[in-house]
Amino acid sequence: MKKALKTGIAIAAAAALFAGYAAVNLQFQPEACPVAEVYEAAVLKQGSRGGEVKEVQRRLKMWGYYSGAVDGIYGSKTVEAVKYFQRKNGLTADGVAGKATFAALGMNDSVKALEKEQNYTGGSNYTSSDVYLLAKCIYAEARGESYTGQVAVGAVVLNRVDSPQFPNTIAGVIYQKNAFTAVNDGQINLEPDRTAINAATDAMNGWDPTYGCLYYYNPAVATSSWIFGRETVTVIGKHVFAI
Repeated sequence: MKKALKTGIAIAAAAALFAGYAAVNLQFQPEACPVAEVYEAAVLKQGSRGGEVKEVQRRLKMWGYYSGAVDGIYGSKTVEAVKYFQRKNGLTADGVAGKATFAALGMNDSVKALEKEQNYTGGSNYTSSDVYLLAKCIYAEARGESYTGQVAVGAVVLNRVDSPQFPNTIAGVIYQKNAFTAVNDGQINLEPDRTAINAATDAMNGWDPTYGCLYYYNPAVATSSWIFGRETVTVIGKHVFAI
């Protein structure tokens, strides 16, 4: 699979993404994750969940706008805190964390994610099942990480697909024996959230925060001495990314 193939997912593929879930009996619930909402990459609103929500909450709490738990759940308290922050910073106080709010919060990676979403140009050989499986892997392996950290995990999978050292399909890479902890412990079967699907889409459209890495690990829990010998390229959240 060539790098040139990762140039974007067409709008038609977005519709196929959700139709495909039902067709292949993946038990994905389209009504719980509408196409229009999925392709608002990293826009957060009431009901959103994940690591990016935690980062919004953490920053708001640090600056005195939010007093609730940093739990990654965009509930009513988070909405009110975002509105408070928006009012204080001259933004539209709608309680939705979009590009302008991310920029004011200093969350530059989230701003980049939205800018990439607005510039998708279409054209990809990835299927709806590929998107879904990659999102499942991202959610299982990195749902507590920042949005960039989740895209990075997806990028590693795709870098392996492109490498002659690994299987040449997303399913082959993910299900390669002992390749991912989430496959071994069954977490790969968890339902991905919107953030994971967005992150999978960003990775497929060429965003690689790892700069071509083939490996990642959490040094706090990794037990393989071999992985510690790989050359570190970058660290994102709890994960070290290496070649």
